[in-house]
Parts: sequence; structure tokens; C-alpha cells
Amino acid sequence: MSNPTSKKKVLLVTTVSGFVPQFEMNNVHILQEMGYEVHYAANYNMPSYGNDNHRLDGTGIIRHQIDFVRSPFDPSNIKIYRQLCRLMKEESFSLVHCHTPMGGVMARLAAHSTHTGPVIYTAHGFHFFTGAPLINWLFYYPMERFLSRFTLQQLCINQEDYKRAKHSFHARYVDYIPGAGIDLNRIPEYSEEKNRQKRKELGLADDAVFLLSSGELIKRKNHETILRSLAMLKQEGRLSPSIRYVICGHGKLDEYLKSLAKELSLDKVVIFAGYRKDILDLCQACDLYVFPSYQEGLPMGLLEAMACGCPVLCSDIRGNQDLMGTPSRTEENLEFCPGGIMIRKADDADSFKKGLLTLTADPQQLKEMGKFNAAHCTKFSQPQVESIMRKIYSRAVSADAH
Repeated sequence: MSNPTSKKKVLLVTTVSGFVPQFEMNNVHILQEMGYEVHYAANYNMPSYGNDNHRLDGTGIIRHQIDFVRSPFDPSNIKIYRQLCRLMKEESFSLVHCHTPMGGVMARLAAHSTHTGPVIYTAHGFHFFTGAPLINWLFYYPMERFLSRFTLQQLCINQEDYKRAKHSFHARYVDYIPGAGIDLNRIPEYSEEKNRQKRKELGLADDAVFLLSSGELIKRKNHETILRSLAMLKQEGRLSPSIRYVICGHGKLDEYLKSLAKELSLDKVVIFAGYRKDILDLCQACDLYVFPSYQEGLPMGLLEAMACGCPVLCSDIRGNQDLMGTPSRTEENLEFCPGGIMIRKADDADSFKKGLLTLTADPQQLKEMGKFNAAHCTKFSQPQVESIMRKIYSRAVSADAH
């Protein structure tokens, strides 16, 4: 139990250093309003969602370098555990809120060992999920179930994870929150002139059918399947000459995907735009947002695109299902939703091909789907999440006091 006369300190823990400035700043502001000095432990040598850590400047957050690795099998996790234990002993935190798989594992082990807490863990998508590889269930499920004993509060950001944690885990409290909360005030006003300018920046004609994807260039995001879908259309002679597919992001598959696009003769169709800070403007300028990911918690990229009024073609997976809602009808492997189409199997290039043909054939349908998505996103807005988080933090403070 924390000393009531000492300054209240909270420790946020994530594996990579870009996570808090990208997703958790609203929670930081809540904690600071509650009188907490906010500390942040992460590997600052592995920034994400950008190339450096400058977004933390001026936030009042105190940074601590922990040499996190992504793999639970890396022997250096022993050193990481000791680093966290030392930090917790030195700073006497009265609350720990951890995120990301390895951040959550190591923080909870160290907090239990040093009697630091209470501990909140937000799962942004468990590695075990419907359709996940067997190895994920054999390793990650028992690990998370065990660590839930060291967790006061388990938070889940999609319904599948929430139901599983509620039924099978041992945390004192298990709650659902609708993601990190989207700030709808950040959504720019619609402007035809700006849309034309953004298209011009990308080298697109005014009449181009602008398909957009965003996210890291990694296997999980599955950009390859869309490339193969476009190649199928080209081979069949059904690829409209006006279609352009813009991929925003960077990652270890950068060169592979560029080589694949060239191999598939899609050089003039696919544009690799790199990491972009104007993704919301691009979402408003595009005709269709394409999101074929294999695995998500509650994808902020998809949510932002929907809030911008984008119709969507996406994979039928946990997280996407929460955002897209219940399909209104089904044809083969295509699930028709009010705001777009979900494809049952993320690696089904043929079904993504059919989805592309169906959606791009009717511009008016795309506009109506986009309008629905923009209105639908209010239930995932920042005020909704903030209200829940204030109650959760207050409950954690109350648990610490007792």
C-alpha cells in the first residue's frame, strides 16, 4: 500500500516508446488531473508510429529506458525484469497501467515481486483469438490466465476478448472499453479543394478511383493480399485503368512489397507513400479504405477512416467486427455491412477481388456507406472512453487505499 503522504506516482509501461503518445495521451491527462506524476517505461530505442520520441516532449511525462524485446523467449527478458523491479523499488509507484503483450507480462511480474500496485492491464488484442494458430493458444492463453492473478483490473477493447477474459481470467475486475477513444474534433472538415490537392500530391488524377490502406508494412497487416487481388483483376482484364492503390506506412516488408508490386506488373497502380502525418486528410480524399489485416484489437486506423466518412473493405476479424457491426446479408465469402464489406478469410485474394469489384462499381453506394460510418463512430469517441477510464482509475485508487 502506498504512503498517503508521498507524492502519487503512476507508471505506464509499453514495449515500444511510441505507444503512449499515439494512443494513451487522454489517459495521461486524466491521471495528471487526478494529481499523479506520470512516469513512462518503454524501450526508447524502438520508437513506433514515427521515427523518434519527440511527441513526448512537453507532456510532463518522466521517461525510463527499459530494454524491452518483443519475444517472450529472448534471454534478455531476465535483465528487463530486473530493470523493472529496480525502477519500481526506487520510485514507489502507487499505480501501474501496462499495455502491449511483453509490457504487460514483464510489468505484472515485476509489480507482483516488488508489491507495487494496484495494476491495470489493457489488452489491445490478445494473441489467442478465434482462428489464431494453435501455438498461440498453447503459449499465450495460459500465460495471460496466470498473470491475471496479479491484475486488479483487466481492460479489453473488443467484445471477443472481453467475454473470454470475463469468463476465464482471475482479475478482480474485467471491463470492456471501446478502444483508445477517437477524438472526433481532429477529423478535418470536408473540402473538395483539399481533396484535389491531396490527390495531386500523390500523383493521382481527379477521376482516379483512390483505394487507401494505412499501417505498418508487416505480415500482420496483410497488404500482400490486396496486391494479389489487383493482379487477379489485371490478369482477367477487369482492372479499371483509373484505380490507384495507395499504401501508407513503413516496416520490414517495405522492399518485399515494392518488389512484389513490380513482379505483378502493378507499378503504375500501386503507390507506396511511406509514413504520413496527414492520414486523416488522405482518408477524406480516398474513395475506399481497404483493411485486410489478419489480427487486430480495435484498429484505430480503421476507426479513423470510418470517422472521416470512408466506406470500407476489410477482413472479418475481431476488432473489425466491433466497428463494422452485424452484416445485413451474406454472399459467398462476402459479408455486407451498412458501411462496407467484410471478407471472411483475410488471405482470400479472390474474395477481396470480388469485394473491390462490387464496391467500386457503384459510387453512390460508396457515398452512402461513408455517411453511415461517419455517424456510427460516435460510440467509439473519446468522451465515451474517458468516462469509463475515470471510473476505472478512481476504483483503482480506492482499492489502493484499502
